[in-house]
Amino acid sequence: MSTDSEILSRSRESPRAFAELFERHSASVAAFIRRRVGADAVEDVLSETFLVAFRRRGDFDTAWKSARPWLLGIASRVMKKHRADEVRQWQAASASAHREDFSYEGGIDGATTRLDAAAAVRGLAPRIAALSARDRETLLLYAWGNLTQEEVAVALGVPVGTVASRSNRVRRKLAPPGSHTAARLTWMGKEETDGRLGAGA
Repeated sequence: MSTDSEILSRSRESPRAFAELFERHSASVAAFIRRRVGADAVEDVLSETFLVAFRRRGDFDTAWKSARPWLLGIASRVMKKHRADEVRQWQAASASAHREDFSYEGGIDGATTRLDAAAAVRGLAPRIAALSARDRETLLLYAWGNLTQEEVAVALGVPVGTVASRSNRVRRKLAPPGSHTAARLTWMGKEETDGRLGAGA
């Protein structure tokens, strides 16, 4: 099976090859968009995301085998045109958070932390909605985009140290150390190591 990098390289000479990338990633990109701006805006945002990706396919860094972080980064920028839809989504999530109990037992790692990440985002919706746009973007690409910190850095076009710095700031803003809420945020720091942390925000 061809890697995304190979498909994009091939599409520079044969544009029709780009359809393979759409078939491979459209569903996951659409799911990310739906969580952010709601079902009504998905089709428009998804179409524009892949149109931009097609036009900029020559800019893709072929050192990366997967184009998913790159595509989610494009989708995030396109969604800036749909802020009103996103505000409504956060208002609905905030209302839901007040009605539901998002308990967390702790000690969860590996793939299960991704499930905890999604639950924590829903449960902490009112506080997440109050974050700065760039901090919220970093958080959601990790929790809902299912990206690593390095992939979030690719999506946003920033150094990985900046992503780590923003993640630390998000944890501090969402819950003080030692609180019940802070336990839900352990998944945000699980990838941080001394070798990957850097300066910048």
